[in-house]
Amino acid sequence: MAKTIADGFFQDPRLEKAKQLIKEALTEHQKTITGVKPGNPELKESYDALLKKVAEFRGGALFYNYLGSGIGNGPLVELGDGSVKYDFITGIGVHSMGHSHPGVIEAQINGAISNTVMNGHLQQNVDTAKLLELFSKQACKYGAGVKNVFLTTSGAMANENAFKMIFQKRNPASRFFAFEKCFAGRTLGMAWVTDKGAYRVGLPKTVDVDYIPFYDANNHQASIDAAVKAMKKYITRFPGHHAGFIMELIQGENGSWVGHTEFFEALIAVCKENNISVMVDEVQTFGRTSELFAFQYFKLDKHVDVVSVGKNSQVCATLYNDEHKPKPGLMSQTFTGSASQIAAAYYVINEMVNGGLLGENGKNNRLHNHFKKNLEKIAQKYPEKLQGPYGVGVMVGMSLFKGDEPKSKAFTMKLFENGVLSFLAGGHPTARVRFLMPALVTEEKHIDEVCAIIEKTLLEIE
Repeated sequence: MAKTIADGFFQDPRLEKAKQLIKEALTEHQKTITGVKPGNPELKESYDALLKKVAEFRGGALFYNYLGSGIGNGPLVELGDGSVKYDFITGIGVHSMGHSHPGVIEAQINGAISNTVMNGHLQQNVDTAKLLELFSKQACKYGAGVKNVFLTTSGAMANENAFKMIFQKRNPASRFFAFEKCFAGRTLGMAWVTDKGAYRVGLPKTVDVDYIPFYDANNHQASIDAAVKAMKKYITRFPGHHAGFIMELIQGENGSWVGHTEFFEALIAVCKENNISVMVDEVQTFGRTSELFAFQYFKLDKHVDVVSVGKNSQVCATLYNDEHKPKPGLMSQTFTGSASQIAAAYYVINEMVNGGLLGENGKNNRLHNHFKKNLEKIAQKYPEKLQGPYGVGVMVGMSLFKGDEPKSKAFTMKLFENGVLSFLAGGHPTARVRFLMPALVTEEKHIDEVCAIIEKTLLEIE
């Protein structure tokens, strides 16, 4: 018997029948989405007009001529012109479940029929409690202390909230460490953390950041020594002024550069000696390695103080240990995400944990190894055109034409035209093209088809 009116509503057989009808209709229409196909010529004029209108009202053209129609099938997505493409960048890593995933759609429906559109820190539904517990238990799986969870609506805000907690904990320290070529977001604060000058042109300075060189796999010990030396130099120059170190363990926006446990441990040791909080930015790495969190993959559980997550998680969050609990008044947000987002987040994270993605022999690693094998074959055939691949799990990058940025960008545009979504990362002299596969729905046959298109596109770029 239902215990609340809501229990009775959500268990009403009419709702189950409606959801079953939606699922049947979705399955029927998805059957026609089987592979890459060009746009419908009859839709070209109206689609071009729509793209022009979007560019006009947003103040600039889209990076790709991409406006989704509203349906897809796994890693395949239909655009508004009727074309179908492989989505191997997933909105820069948001859609690990691909497009029109039946389970995600059902979760969203469950959220959509709840009483409000948005949840917030003043008013949250019972689904939030389930999501908080899932985040907390999974983050502390191997002994990490980041059991507290503060939900938010974007990765940049998850980082902003982490900075606020750390600055309050380490007051009056006012500086931060970050890695060279890092990306932390584009808010007013995070623009001064992200190591890219173009992202803060004309903005007033908000945070003092000292940059440490990232790990170089070709110079293991030398890169550790250089990073530790640089860190100690800044500490000597500004004694007691550093509050925290924001660490991307795998640099996604820089082209899937992978760190190393010994490298991070050496820097963390300096942090601990100098009362500097260790923050791990997992906005892009969450759910993409053989562990749910990258800090677990690198076995840094006992070291982390604050962790930010986003993208794959659907609802973003800042996780933190008891020592970094904020004082009353520091943290609050009107929105923590829509009811549909929260329901989808719970579904997606459960699928990541229980759906065979994780572990040494999990799907994330299998997809990586298959993609890597295919790209290595292409690199052997055309060593002047493709170098790599790089990355770990479902984060894969490659260098084209020895890092030539204009040619790499031309490649991404041509690849999109040919049916595959990728994205440019890094910059001169190390521009890379990268992929963030939708792990829940990608199979080896999809990678084979994508790699055939990659090879075809390489041959079309002079």
